[in-house]
Amino acid sequence: MSDMCNAKPDKNHEWLKKFVGQWEMESECVMGPDQPPMKGTATETVRMLGDLWMVGESHMSMPGAGEGQALLTIGYDPRKKKFVGSWVGSMMTHLFVYEGELDEATGTLPLHCTGPDFADPTKLGHYQDVYRLTPSGERSMTSFMKTPDGKWVQFMTAKYKRVK
Repeated sequence: MSDMCNAKPDKNHEWLKKFVGQWEMESECVMGPDQPPMKGTATETVRMLGDLWMVGESHMSMPGAGEGQALLTIGYDPRKKKFVGSWVGSMMTHLFVYEGELDEATGTLPLHCTGPDFADPTKLGHYQDVYRLTPSGERSMTSFMKTPDGKWVQFMTAKYKRVK
């Protein structure tokens, strides 16, 4: 059998195991310059799929939009020398496909993707979700979108606390 079906984990896959557990999350999202921030809560269960993939399943309350679910996958592709993954939510039809590199000095993993543009949903915009693990075991995710003038603007923050 080829190496393709016999992959071995490396230090990057080991780093992903730090996400494993049950989490409670609080978020704040700004949907426009003239709108107040929307706050939300979620629970997330993260497990490993074998030794190579981290899988997180979230259940969230979305103010004004009811309940939602999301599925996050992150792995490491040694050929690309990048982390890869996906995010999909029950509230939208777009599959976000991630790619990025770990910044070991800051403990952050910025993952780039494209998705429906806030201003014109018929077009795709560029996004970056930055995942961070703290030495104390907490984590955060900060989402940015790229504006037409090329600047990255933060629009969402999520803070996670481990409950198990």
